Amino acid sequence: MDLFEYMRSNNQEKESPLASRLRPRTLDEVVGQSHIIGKDKLLYRAIKADKISSIIFYGPPGTGKTTIAKVIAGTTSAVFTQINATSAGKKDMEEVIAQAKDNSGMYGKKTILFIDEIHRFNKSQQDYLLPFVEDGTIILIGATTENPYFEVNSALLSRSIIFELKSLEKEDIKELLLRAVYDEERGMGSYHAEIDEDALEFLSDIANGDARAALNAIELGVLTTERSDDGKIHITLPVAGECIQKRVVRYDKSGDNHYDTISAFIKSMRGSDPDAAVYYLARMLYAGESVTFIARRIMICASEDVSNADPNAIVVATAAAQAVERIGMPESQIILAQAAAYVACAPKSNSSVEAIGAAMEAVKNEKTATIPSYLMDSHYKGAAKLGHGLGYKYAHVYKNHYVKQQYLPDELKDRVFYTLSDQGYEKDLKEHLQRLKREAEE
Repeated sequence: MDLFEYMRSNNQEKESPLASRLRPRTLDEVVGQSHIIGKDKLLYRAIKADKISSIIFYGPPGTGKTTIAKVIAGTTSAVFTQINATSAGKKDMEEVIAQAKDNSGMYGKKTILFIDEIHRFNKSQQDYLLPFVEDGTIILIGATTENPYFEVNSALLSRSIIFELKSLEKEDIKELLLRAVYDEERGMGSYHAEIDEDALEFLSDIANGDARAALNAIELGVLTTERSDDGKIHITLPVAGECIQKRVVRYDKSGDNHYDTISAFIKSMRGSDPDAAVYYLARMLYAGESVTFIARRIMICASEDVSNADPNAIVVATAAAQAVERIGMPESQIILAQAAAYVACAPKSNSSVEAIGAAMEAVKNEKTATIPSYLMDSHYKGAAKLGHGLGYKYAHVYKNHYVKQQYLPDELKDRVFYTLSDQGYEKDLKEHLQRLKREAEE
């Protein structure tokens, strides 16, 4: 390295973005992802022992894929080379492979090739790497935001261990933000800035698990905010909102406003007002509420407030809940809006709530009633001698697949728990049951 290259490298390190400067140098500095780099986990042990095999890191942006790769680079005795699939071509890979062969043959060193955004490589580019991964010429570390089972060749996958990285928790983002503001060596501590608690809460929440977004925002805040009379830079809630280009919505996930908003959302769906339901949904999404939490509330409402007046409501709500877990934001907001609007527009009934409530009260407060012997299981050894199952009328051999038979215990034989309403499909169910009973008596 000549003098100019050394100076360029030194200046780049000092002037690089905060997120890059704060990148952990050791495993112990890594924040989050304890499910794969906790001290008792396979990857942690492999990195410490310098026994890395080919790996694919998969997860959302800003969760530490490149960070962990850099930590490996700093701890391994192997030669570490990095390329980005968005700009690298076959010629770049040929050069890496040639150098890897020299490293092995001349110096007895292994070569780790880190490919960022490996999903950008086409099939032929991925196929080119396969024999060199297979014979150990290179140890591959790939990073991707896309599902590797769809985007990476199965042959490469079969020779790699896949580690899925999760979005960072709110507390993880907080820790990084505090490190960014007060660390004088690699953070912005020399600027003598201070961050208010509500600004810290807002940024760690709104970053939605993306460490890079949070660090970029705090860096912008420190660099563009005027010093106060006390000589310090104060990162307040309004400053935090400006830095991440998002208006601060009053919405504390652990406070009254959180419960007020979700309450209004549910009551709007129950009250058949899709406009209000979508509005409160937007407020929650804008403020960074968990999409899985919202999806759970829609599912509950679909069963609690719609029930069998429209059995499709719970189907739509459940499908939406599964979809948002697979897709993520921002597309999930469309799926949630569809489900919330459907539940709001659906005919309403709380028959299931009243039914299970009454049944639970009976079980809780009354003596346990005896199940009629003809309804008991007749298949286990000795059941026949006890008379279990004898006299049971099999509904499918009767007209309309229905036969008049007492199913409740004797003590409860006249009790009604489930009362169908005249709303939506429940009206059809009610008429169906009435017809069955009427025709059975004829």
